[in-house]
Amino acid sequence: STISKDSLKTSLLQLECHFTWTLLKEHVSLEALEETILDHIKFLAEYEIRDYNLLSYVNYLKNSYEEALRSLKKAEEAIQKRHPDEIDRRSLVTWGNYAWIYYHMQRYEEAQTYVSKVENSCKKLSSTAHGKIELPEIYAEQGWALLRFGRAYFERAMNCFENALRSEPNNSDFSAGYATAMYRLEGDIRWYGGVMRPCLEALKRAVELNPTDTTVVALLALELQRLNRANEGERYIEEGLQKTPDFPVFLRHAANFYRKAKKVNKAVELLKKALALTPKSVVLHHQLGLCYRSKARQLKNRRYPCKAEMENFLELAIFHFKTVIDKKPVFFSAYSDLAGTYAIDERYEEAEETYQKVLQRNDLACDEKQDIYFNYGNFQQFHMKSESKAIKYYIECLKLEMDSFPRKRSSEAVKTLLKEKIESGLGDATDFGTLGLVHKLNGKKQEAIECYEEAIALDPNNEEYLNSLTELRLSI
Repeated sequence: STISKDSLKTSLLQLECHFTWTLLKEHVSLEALEETILDHIKFLAEYEIRDYNLLSYVNYLKNSYEEALRSLKKAEEAIQKRHPDEIDRRSLVTWGNYAWIYYHMQRYEEAQTYVSKVENSCKKLSSTAHGKIELPEIYAEQGWALLRFGRAYFERAMNCFENALRSEPNNSDFSAGYATAMYRLEGDIRWYGGVMRPCLEALKRAVELNPTDTTVVALLALELQRLNRANEGERYIEEGLQKTPDFPVFLRHAANFYRKAKKVNKAVELLKKALALTPKSVVLHHQLGLCYRSKARQLKNRRYPCKAEMENFLELAIFHFKTVIDKKPVFFSAYSDLAGTYAIDERYEEAEETYQKVLQRNDLACDEKQDIYFNYGNFQQFHMKSESKAIKYYIECLKLEMDSFPRKRSSEAVKTLLKEKIESGLGDATDFGTLGLVHKLNGKKQEAIECYEEAIALDPNNEEYLNSLTELRLSI
């Protein structure tokens, strides 16, 4: 019997699995994500079912269909071993992924078989469901997958865990996911602006439900540090080092804690230990780069820096940042980190090249662009001593409307530069016009009007200033 491809596709879209959760590959580097999942399986076997499910989806995104089927086979084996009494319920996501992969392999009979397995199980589990069923563990599995795909997904991940917790408020896994998503979101909001939803209570609750989950213990410590309660935080870190001395994810968070506490040597020691356990981890390379760069900066600020020692730290930082960019080209902040390190070393051509690489990409999110424009403006101002280029890029940052920390800093920097020129009596029409534009982009209409009036007094026939002034007056 030939299966109608259209009706099959309709059924597939009803399934709850990685293929219907809109996880887009442009937000991740598949190689790096695959490494992360394999490391996770190695060190946290208890989550292997959802890790193998996600791995099968990553295999599919890499066009390795056979590999994807092998990952699903491993997920099935884990389900039989861990949940022998609930195979139907626990297999829904795995079977959904099977159906989609067979569909993409154009093996429609097999795809249909798995669709039917899901539909029959859902009927068994709930009389009303038709291939769709609201199970808390499926919400949670979706939440964890979303977290792996990065910043664009944190809000959705939080909502998934919220849904899961409605059914099982005391489930430690759901609680850990919820707290993790909240923590990530808060970090984002501190940088890019937005409404703060404090995550301290959520983290405390997760640790209370499962004190052995040192990943959440470490996030609680980092959150206490953010709230200037680092001494409390450090106790949790020390406890975690006792409980899981060889768990790379914990070691990474602990290192982050010590780096922020200015105990950089301690951080480096923990990162090296973690890197020995998971040599391909991009995040560890990035953290090591930050540590070595900070050691180089410390030396540079001394009265008599030891040149050879400083060079050594800069070389190490450059090596680690380059590794990050090679392994994960979408790790955009690492480009600024690398360029900034070249700048400390006065290797300006290489810094410029690194900035150009990232400025020419067309897959940057708005806030990532702001970050790069601000850093590049800074580089032009302080290293290349080019005020005009600095102003140009600070303004590029302001033109992106989204509120963020880099945007605020660009605004301050460009206003300071222009006001210094104007107050020293060197300001020309262009400087007043540019300051007018800055005020306009910041929504300060009255100040903008005054600046454009000054500019026109100095350059009466300038179309651009006349048009801007008319537009502003009409909008008030």
